[in-house]
Amino acid sequence: MALGLTPVEKINRARADLRLGVPVVLTAAGGAILALAAEALAPARLEAMRAISGDLVLAITRHRAETLRARAYDGDLARIIVPGDAGSDWLRAVSDPADDLRHPMKGPLMSLRGGSADTHRAALALVKSAQLLPAVLVVDLPPDADCAELTQLDAETVMRELARETALQPVISARLPMVAAQAGRVHVFRPRDGGVEHYAIEIGQPDRLQPVLTRLHSACFTGDVLGSLKCDCGPQLNTALMQMGQEGNGVLLYLNQEGRGIGLANKMRAYSLQDQGFDTVEANHRLGFEDDERDFRIGAALLREMGFSQVRLLTNNPRKVEMLDAHGLHVVERVPLQVGKTAQNRAYLATKAAKSGHML
Repeated sequence: MALGLTPVEKINRARADLRLGVPVVLTAAGGAILALAAEALAPARLEAMRAISGDLVLAITRHRAETLRARAYDGDLARIIVPGDAGSDWLRAVSDPADDLRHPMKGPLMSLRGGSADTHRAALALVKSAQLLPAVLVVDLPPDADCAELTQLDAETVMRELARETALQPVISARLPMVAAQAGRVHVFRPRDGGVEHYAIEIGQPDRLQPVLTRLHSACFTGDVLGSLKCDCGPQLNTALMQMGQEGNGVLLYLNQEGRGIGLANKMRAYSLQDQGFDTVEANHRLGFEDDERDFRIGAALLREMGFSQVRLLTNNPRKVEMLDAHGLHVVERVPLQVGKTAQNRAYLATKAAKSGHML
C-alpha cells in the first residue's frame, strides 16, 4: 500500500529502536533472530529474551573479538555464547572496552562455529549505523513467535541498503559573510535515506568548468568548536577556508561524520582508551570499529550535485583522492594541508602517517 514503509524507512525506524533499547527482528533464509544493542540493554529486556530461549548469543566484530582473545569463526565477526548466569553488566563489559585493563579476564569466551551468521552481520551493521557500540544480543526466534509490534527487516536488504551510495537532495542555500571571505554561501543537503544533513560552504563563485579548490572536512566538535590540541582538525578547517578566501573561490564540504564516522560518544570512548596508552587505530579496534568508518562517496555526490567535475583537493589523505577519482571527480592536484601540529597531537599524527597512509 502507498502508506507502507519502504526498506530504507524501516532501517531508520530500526536505528531509532536500537538506540532506545528496543529489539528488532531480522530474517534470512535460515530463520529469524531478535536483536538488541548491548549498549542499550535493560535487565528486563534481557530476561524477556531469555524467556524466548536460554541460548543467547552476543555478536561482536572481529576487532573486538581479537581484543578479547575470542574466536571469530565467521571471519568478520564472532558469535559469543552468553553464559546462563550472565547479567547485563557482563554483557556490557564484553561489549565496552572501558574497563578492559582493570578487569582483563572476561572469559573463557566460547564462540559459535557453523551455521549462518547473515542475520548477526546485518544486526551489527545496523547498530554501527546507529553509532552505538558494535555489539548485539541475539536470540533465535521460534516460527510461532509474536513480534508484530517490532520492526522487522530482511538481513540481505539491510546489507544492500547500508552499502548503497547515499543520494542527496539540496534543501536550501543562503549567503553567509565569513572571516575567511565576505562572499560566502552555505548549502544544506539532506540524504534521501534519512541520514544526517551535510553542508557545502561555497567561497566566491567558482567556475564549474574549472578545477575548484576543495576540502572534504569531517565534523570534529572537539577540534572545530573547542580548539582541541589532540588533533589538527580545527587548524585544517580554518586554514582551508582562509586559503579559499585568498584565492577568491573554493568549496569546503562539511561532512557530519564525527570521529571518523563512529559518532561523538564513541570518539570520546576512543579518547578515554588513548589516555590508557592506545593509539587512535588501536582504540577504534578495541571498541570494535574499523580504522575509519567514514563514507567519502558523500563528498563526491555533493560535488556532482553542485555541478563540479574537477577538483584541487586540500588533503593529506590519499584515500580521499582515490575515492573521488573512483566516483566521477577528477582530482587534478592534491594540495597539502599540513597545519596544527602540537605537542599533544604528535603521536596522533604519527599514527595517521604510519597506519593510515597520511602524507605528513
